[in-house]
Amino acid sequence: MIIGADGTPQLTAGQWDVPMFPRSSNKPMQAAGMLRRGLDLDGKLLALAAASHSGEDFHVAGVREILAGAGLTEDDLQCPRGLPWEEMFCREFLREGGEPDRVHMNCSGKHAAMLATCVAAGWPTDSYLDPAHPLQVAVRQSVQDLAGEQFPAAGVDGCGAPVFALTLAGLARAFQALVTAVAATPERRVADAMRAYPEWTSGSLRPERALMASVPGLLVKIGAEGVQAFALADGRAAAFKIEDGSARAREPVTVALLRRLGVTTGPGVPDSALDEIGAVPVLGGGRVVGVIRAELPG
Repeated sequence: MIIGADGTPQLTAGQWDVPMFPRSSNKPMQAAGMLRRGLDLDGKLLALAAASHSGEDFHVAGVREILAGAGLTEDDLQCPRGLPWEEMFCREFLREGGEPDRVHMNCSGKHAAMLATCVAAGWPTDSYLDPAHPLQVAVRQSVQDLAGEQFPAAGVDGCGAPVFALTLAGLARAFQALVTAVAATPERRVADAMRAYPEWTSGSLRPERALMASVPGLLVKIGAEGVQAFALADGRAAAFKIEDGSARAREPVTVALLRRLGVTTGPGVPDSALDEIGAVPVLGGGRVVGVIRAELPG
């Protein structure tokens, strides 16, 4: 699903108007809702609040900084225990005797920010994941406002927090609203922080970081089960979900959509960088035997 800067559909395929769970693609809108309710974060730590991070050392230090700023510790987190996302970092962590913990879980930045919001607003922290908690009510309202549609359903995300169903059209509208918001508003602050510090909202080795570093003004966020959404600085936006939930086609589809929109890389970045990000190999017997390609309609 692609929408133009005026919000009208430019490319549609599949069930773009049927609600689905965007999973972590909702995080930027959730972070905006937290800012609306008093969360005092900016820059790298705000990007971390909207992150599905890789559990690198700087991510973990950032999560602890958010918690400490609210007078809390990692014991207050209610997300599951996890390990660093990237295999290289995970192996190193385990070699050094590390064990799964809550700060390494990829949603811990969001959870730390949720707790910090509760402290700022004077809300209880022990029940912050309850859908009826004032925090979750505020977050739900923020996502609805930005998507321009009401939720037909709510569920529980993998991290334990409520997750709200949207159509792909609604998800694309939400990302458009983030990048086109007036400067210094909660929505624009989230978009600007994520674009300025893409390694904090994903990881130093992640494709999302490479995409945002390659295309000026691009905001992009993954979600589990093959979801991805992005918006360009001029307001054009797109969202999609891979039907079988696999993540491996996510980058080829994203790059194909960017190419359809005529996007090129920024100064000093070769245009081939986009093609490299979108070139996901297929392995057989330990060697490359093919490549995943995205074919767009029309």
